[in-house]
Amino acid sequence: MRAAWSGQGSSSSASRTRASLKCSWWGALLHLTYDLTIAAAEAIAAESAGLTFCYVSGEGTDSTERGRVMWARVKGKTENQLQRMPFKAYMFRPGYIHPLKGVRSKTLIYRALAPVARVLYPLLRRVGARHVTTSVNVGGAMINVGVTGYAKHILENPDIDLLAAGQAAR
Repeated sequence: MRAAWSGQGSSSSASRTRASLKCSWWGALLHLTYDLTIAAAEAIAAESAGLTFCYVSGEGTDSTERGRVMWARVKGKTENQLQRMPFKAYMFRPGYIHPLKGVRSKTLIYRALAPVARVLYPLLRRVGARHVTTSVNVGGAMINVGVTGYAKHILENPDIDLLAAGQAAR
């Protein structure tokens, strides 16, 4: 069985301190990103032997849980806990995901910038290929990692693109 999970919204926010967790928005970030994801993963793991779990966190996620950026620490904490669970867990850390085949972002700012991104995408791909992928590649990579696995458990854009193309070393 395979599972893919992205229980949080965009990470395009400013950094915060630990004290700001008292703020309801940052408390909600911790709840949605960590608590909800881990609860879902535990429930799925309890019912599914041999599970492959794909978690979409994002470029810049902080596995040390000690960085200055709150969202990156919370996502790193989530990744670390998922990797301790009794299934094969793969952490997808895409940077910019160029939408293809009718995909639309739920984030208003991304929808507003989509026309500009469509025009700039060829240039972005040429000068920042390590930070750019497509929605088709993310989906294809998730399917391929679920079927065949992958040597690394934290996947950045180059890994995602290789997996999507079916050229990744297992």
